[in-house]
Amino acid sequence: MFAPIEWMIAGRYVRARRSEGFISVIAAISILGIMLGVGALIIVLSVQNGLRAEFIKSVLGFKGHITVVSSEGVLRNHAGLANRLRQTEGVVSVTPLVEGQILATHKGRSSGAIIRGLSKPDLQKRRLVAENIRNGTLETFSGNNAILVGTRLARVLGANVGDQITLVSPNGTVTVFGTVPRMKAYTIIGTFEVGNSLFDGGFIFMPLGVAQRYFRLGDGVSKLEVFVEDPDALGEPRREIASALGPNQRLFDWQQENRSIVNALQVQKNVMFLIVALIILVAAFNIISSLIMLVKDKSSAIAILRTVGASRGMIMRVFFIAGTSIGFAGTLVGTVGGLLITIYIENIQRFIERLSGTELFSPEVYFLSRLPSEINPGEVVMIAGMALGISILATLYPSWRAARLDPVEALRYE
Repeated sequence: MFAPIEWMIAGRYVRARRSEGFISVIAAISILGIMLGVGALIIVLSVQNGLRAEFIKSVLGFKGHITVVSSEGVLRNHAGLANRLRQTEGVVSVTPLVEGQILATHKGRSSGAIIRGLSKPDLQKRRLVAENIRNGTLETFSGNNAILVGTRLARVLGANVGDQITLVSPNGTVTVFGTVPRMKAYTIIGTFEVGNSLFDGGFIFMPLGVAQRYFRLGDGVSKLEVFVEDPDALGEPRREIASALGPNQRLFDWQQENRSIVNALQVQKNVMFLIVALIILVAAFNIISSLIMLVKDKSSAIAILRTVGASRGMIMRVFFIAGTSIGFAGTLVGTVGGLLITIYIENIQRFIERLSGTELFSPEVYFLSRLPSEINPGEVVMIAGMALGISILATLYPSWRAARLDPVEALRYE
């Protein structure tokens, strides 16, 4: 497509020379701008993807995809309903669960928490929790006073595995002197850490039967959590489940429960894409200006090439190669650099924290214990293609202008 002579001439024009120092500086700035824009886009979108994936992973690993509750507050005779839901197409499992708010206290320290009561087999199926036990074991998750506590909650209370903490429920016993809060001591048989400080610092797991007795629900439960095959395709399972519910029962899914956060992450991703893409556009204007100045500086050389037989197409291809090479170099370096930074972003974060002595990504603020990232190959290809496309478009006008240069006029004023 391009002759070797065209590559050679374009290479000579792109390389810095003392008389063209200013033009070379602009070309270098163009490469730097495209490199920063491409690298920043890859890093930003990868972190946004990681945040969304981490959020969905923690939510779906901790809670069900679809939740069934009763308007009365308690689901009675839930076993029959659970069996019907298990036979629904697309449903993987159904978990009866008791949930309630309590106050946890230990040696003068206290913190609010949420009790989640479920059976030992169901808890073992929650891989996010079962595979992240930091101390103790799930084997002892049985009996009348065994509980599993998040690591952050345990630290707040100053409690360890084997210690007893007191749980206080606001729904106490009604007496002639008023309502007396219900209090009972339970033994910590283990701690878990799922990486989300909201869960690690505010949840306690308790055997289902123990939780039913504590909240005085009899054989009832607070809700049924339904897990489906594809959590992003809830339409059909949701309709099937809704048709199996009674008049006082209703359902909601994880997308409804977390709609504001999911939408906010998507909006933030789109806005960051537009903002960082402006860097590439600015670099493209630098390519245009540097090529226009190069055309003006090389007008006599263009005129000589035309007089010895060079066609307008050849001249256009020479400057097309010169401009595109700037965009290609910036895109290549930016893509490689962005991928490397994304892959090692946690190591870079820890290095900066050690160097500065500050915590850049506080779990108390972001509800995560690490900075997540997830590279999407499709997005990387799209970013690189966009940068190359903008660079190619930026070379068209200067290349056309160079091809239209009149050699007679150029030599007359030289």
